Amino acid sequence: MFDYIKGKLISKLPTGTKGSSIVVENNGIGYLVNTTARNISLAGEVDSEVKIYTTLIHREDAMILCGFLNREDRDIFNILLSVSGVGMKVALVLLDEFSGYDLISAVIRGDYKELSRAKGVGPKLAQKIILELKDKLINWQNTAPVDVSDISDEKGVSDEALSEAQAVLLSLGYSSQESKDAIKAACKVVLKKDSSEEILKEALSYLSRE
Repeated sequence: MFDYIKGKLISKLPTGTKGSSIVVENNGIGYLVNTTARNISLAGEVDSEVKIYTTLIHREDAMILCGFLNREDRDIFNILLSVSGVGMKVALVLLDEFSGYDLISAVIRGDYKELSRAKGVGPKLAQKIILELKDKLINWQNTAPVDVSDISDEKGVSDEALSEAQAVLLSLGYSSQESKDAIKAACKVVLKKDSSEEILKEALSYLSRE
């Protein structure tokens, strides 16, 4: 329903009985947005302008707005919600404990012990998240094959690493052109050009600045 809300930051509640939240005012309406303590710490001072990428969660008894300072965290939040057993609270806890890139990196590596560092995420749930998300992220190319022929223009860049990085970006909701532009930019600065994790890290960083 809403892609983002841009307005004045009215209040910040880093921790509360219902989690962390902020209020953003736009055109005389104050939007209560559930978020992470990490995002609150980066949101700036009260009365400053803020842009929050949002997701509206519709329940039988409530409509809840969740939001993040950058698009990739919002998109990773959405894909986390697609995992059975992962609700809003768990997804917010994960994105409070890890940056979007670190979370995706742990999933790709299959590092369930890393994910289980997040409060309330035990080893079984961490393994379930990895099993379902890794399939969604990496195997995107099985249903929508990616074309890396016009991405790599540097020596030493692995087509396999490019395909994997692009598959993850596409599964997060970025367009083919956005993915290719981000990967091209990433390939100019990464040292390990055969590592999809390194390429993905730089690509996500590039997209967060756009």
